[in-house]
Amino acid sequence: MSAVVHLNRKLVLEEALRISDGAGGYVETWTQLGTLWASIQAGTGTERSEDFLTVSRVPMKVIVRGAPVGSPRRPKPDQRFIEGGRVFRILSVTELDAQGHYLVCQSREEVAS
Repeated sequence: MSAVVHLNRKLVLEEALRISDGAGGYVETWTQLGTLWASIQAGTGTERSEDFLTVSRVPMKVIVRGAPVGSPRRPKPDQRFIEGGRVFRILSVTELDAQGHYLVCQSREEVAS
């Protein structure tokens, strides 16, 4: 029997879209796909200097309700979750339990400090 999962965080799922800039390139914009309830567990973070600023990275385990492969409700790598001003980039998605009731989205939050 699996542990009880408390989905108590409301996250917006977004996907990147590339739109032509009219000069042969593109502009990346984000479009909302929907809202999911989730449980978030933080890992151990790191801090690194990049281009005159410090970036803090924290791995996050975001657990959401299960959805079959191919479903628009199933998060995918390179999408992201938004919670207020926080951004969680999705790195991978796997089932938490054998029945597929929940999905684990390995994610990363990056914050410039």
